[in-house]
Amino acid sequence: MRKLLPLIGTPSQSHPGGRSAMTCRFRCGDACFHEVPNTSDNAYVGDVIAGAIGRRALVRAAAVVTVAAAAGTSGLAGARPAAASAGAPGGPAGKPSGKPGGQAARGLRYRSVAPNTADAVTVPEGYGHNVVIRWGEPILRGAPAFDPENQTAAAQAGQFGYNNDFLALLPLPGECGRQLLVANHEYTDEVLMFRGYDPAAPTRQQVEVAWAAHGLAAVVVEEDRRTGRLTAVPRHHLNRRVTATTEFRLTGPAAGSDLLKTSADPTGRTVLGTLNNCSGGTTPWGTTLHGEENFNQYFANSGRPTDKRYGIGTGATERKWERFDKRFDVAQEPNEVHRFGWVVEFDPYDPTSTPRKRTALGRFKHEAATVRLTADGRPVVYSGDDERFDYFYKFVGSKRMRKGSGRAVREHNLSLLDEGTLYVARLTGDSPAIEVDGTGRLPADGEFDGSGEWIPIATATAGGAVSHVEGMSAEEVLVFTRLAGDKVGATKMDRPEDIQPSPVTGKVYVALTNNTNRGVGANAKADEANPRNANKHGHVLELTERRNRPESTSFAWSLFLVAGDPDDPATYFAGFPKDDVSPISCPDNVAFDPHGNLWISTDGNQLGSHDGLFGVATRGSRRGELKQFLTVPTGAETCGPLVQDRRVLVAVQHPGEIDGATVDKPASTWPDGPGKIVRPAVVAVWRKDGRDIGV
Repeated sequence: MRKLLPLIGTPSQSHPGGRSAMTCRFRCGDACFHEVPNTSDNAYVGDVIAGAIGRRALVRAAAVVTVAAAAGTSGLAGARPAAASAGAPGGPAGKPSGKPGGQAARGLRYRSVAPNTADAVTVPEGYGHNVVIRWGEPILRGAPAFDPENQTAAAQAGQFGYNNDFLALLPLPGECGRQLLVANHEYTDEVLMFRGYDPAAPTRQQVEVAWAAHGLAAVVVEEDRRTGRLTAVPRHHLNRRVTATTEFRLTGPAAGSDLLKTSADPTGRTVLGTLNNCSGGTTPWGTTLHGEENFNQYFANSGRPTDKRYGIGTGATERKWERFDKRFDVAQEPNEVHRFGWVVEFDPYDPTSTPRKRTALGRFKHEAATVRLTADGRPVVYSGDDERFDYFYKFVGSKRMRKGSGRAVREHNLSLLDEGTLYVARLTGDSPAIEVDGTGRLPADGEFDGSGEWIPIATATAGGAVSHVEGMSAEEVLVFTRLAGDKVGATKMDRPEDIQPSPVTGKVYVALTNNTNRGVGANAKADEANPRNANKHGHVLELTERRNRPESTSFAWSLFLVAGDPDDPATYFAGFPKDDVSPISCPDNVAFDPHGNLWISTDGNQLGSHDGLFGVATRGSRRGELKQFLTVPTGAETCGPLVQDRRVLVAVQHPGEIDGATVDKPASTWPDGPGKIVRPAVVAVWRKDGRDIGV
């Protein structure tokens, strides 16, 4: 039997997903300890069908239901053939039969890192790593050196922000060996930033520093070709900080709506700042997308049902920002909260550009906004709503991307996300409800799988927008997107987070982190797409768009990975022998390497080890072989994985975020050792022999 590490202290035992209480407070406002926002009664289609018909007719009935629901849209959902049992020769998607021999998939040929609790970044044998940039390092001209004892908002606005999450590396033509790094700064841990911080009485200076530590950063980085190290280039003309007080422009069909107007902005088109940016994406036209996630925790004193659906509280906030700016007090500025929860588009190549919030993509707790193009060049954007029992979405643009350079081309491409149709996903299982018992035991066909449809909820055009949801205007659908998903019967998922389409196969992978409320009390019970009650480890869904066309309105799906201890019979690794995989818990961000392998970072490991980064083959004879590549320090989460030929980048977020930790009593000494303040940072990993990763 594989021996797992003991759970680390009481916080990981009492908080869902292995997070500390401090993480729950500062990252998401204790979301898991509040009432589940989604109280809608969306019946699972498989349950409805299974109660009326026999097992043999189920797949045909699922197809009929899907076709009927999709009538009037551009595609019809066909039934997926019954899957072969797990491990059977000729099984679905190249599932291996028996234990394959030979090497790991190309790109994954490294010695797996063992689960551990070291207060360090641990990488495979033969690999090196370095800190690329830390919180507080100056990146703009005139910014001072970091001084945690005398931090000011002006200084922080010129320095790298706090709690880096999403990462992108963009090319810099004409600057050999350099790339442009873009990072999200999701949230702040005030008790780890300020000595003697009093949560009940923050000072204005502390609050203004925190405002400046949120947002985005662009910074040029340079590689050392002898070692693979990446280092930041301070004061480059493309370096930039975007904060909670930077001016943003609202665009798309909801811009100018009465729902978005405030006393400071009677036009409803200009917003100050971006908050809680989690994962994101890069666009084929050279911009980056950033999802505003747990924005609800920054707003106080609301009693409206629409706000309750988004988890916005009736009392004071943790950070008490409403004491210093009335826009964070819903009682005084009821529409300000509607101006957050969007996908932000940022042009890192133009330091003078105004970032834009894209209302056509809907408002919810966006985790990720990943882009692919249709065959005729239209953008398709996938995004998850990171909440227990919430949904995942797709936006299909109606305008084609233009190639080339010049201002006209750039401006055209910067309008692509303002017109198109927003969809929400409904999944149908192909097994009867009696075979999905909440334990994670595979149904009779050997796989959790089925069909699905993308339900249109709003279409934006140059002349306005049309709602596809009865009883809601287009503006209401886009501002209260969760309610639209409720009304059309979208499938309640176990915290849908990052979503990535494979650049090799076109299949789409959805990370579902966990949901310890599944099947508990009156909450929705397990279904085939979320097959475990009290799901503390999460899973990864593999989605195949009909005819592999991203604009399709139907898809087939299966669970690619059901996370947890491989010795647990409830786990599943695409049929790969479980004695040959690394244990994994709480998948969060995902990315692809150049070989088509999926890389998964974790958040809140429930198996006793620190969080880490894992690579897994998605095709071939070793499909499902999952190998741990690194672990992060005490209290940290692995974010923003980015895998290139010669290096891997990760954002080490909230190191030392352990209950009771303070500046004076740190739980971690990473990255600079004892006597130094703990600092979130970006880390680069490379092979010491200079060769490509995992070959």
